[in-house]
Amino acid sequence: MVTNRTPSAPRRPVSQGTPRLRRHGGTVPRPRPARLAALAAVLVAGALALTGCTSSSGNGGGNLGFVQGDGSVKTWTPSERSKPVTLTGTAFDGTKVDTSAWRGDVVVVNTWYAGCAPCRKEAPDLASLASSEKDGVHFVGINSTDDAGAAEAFQRTFKITYPSISDKSGSVVATLQGVVPVQAVPTTVVLDADGRVAARVLGATTKTTLADLISDVRASDGTATAAPTS
Repeated sequence: MVTNRTPSAPRRPVSQGTPRLRRHGGTVPRPRPARLAALAAVLVAGALALTGCTSSSGNGGGNLGFVQGDGSVKTWTPSERSKPVTLTGTAFDGTKVDTSAWRGDVVVVNTWYAGCAPCRKEAPDLASLASSEKDGVHFVGINSTDDAGAAEAFQRTFKITYPSISDKSGSVVATLQGVVPVQAVPTTVVLDADGRVAARVLGATTKTTLADLISDVRASDGTATAAPTS
């Protein structure tokens, strides 16, 4: 006896695409890993723009493993300070820079590059303080990223008159790094009258913070003067 059987509907193949989560009334696609990674990158970039610019391979040719700067300040008493550091190089305008020529004065060293948002944020304060702190204080920048055109445009925009060393090789930053960790851009280092590292700001600084550090270093050197107004 032959039994007639109604053919069953063919089974639907299992989808090999994006897994989906069921919910009442439909399904919701799972977030793709690539989308999550992109979102994370956006959030990290936003955070860095508010603190310090970083690079996994350092700024320019330094390969120093930069990390995020948070504006934290570290100071060293005279007895804690290491050997003097001498920074030499050529500024973007062709001027030769040698910080050993400024022994006896306080030297403020600032690392920066034109595309760094925190660098742009602190630049007006640095320019203003450099103009008011002319007696016994020298400012110098170190830029390991930009060509002369970009660097000089930045300096004109923010009315920065002190020299900045062009350091594409990263050798000047490496010299400073050999004495004190310079792990973010911007970083500001204050050298005492003997050329020793007395203070460091990791990340963007302010006029008030830096003026206080300069005053403290002068006091420790015995060369304190009246603080500039405004």
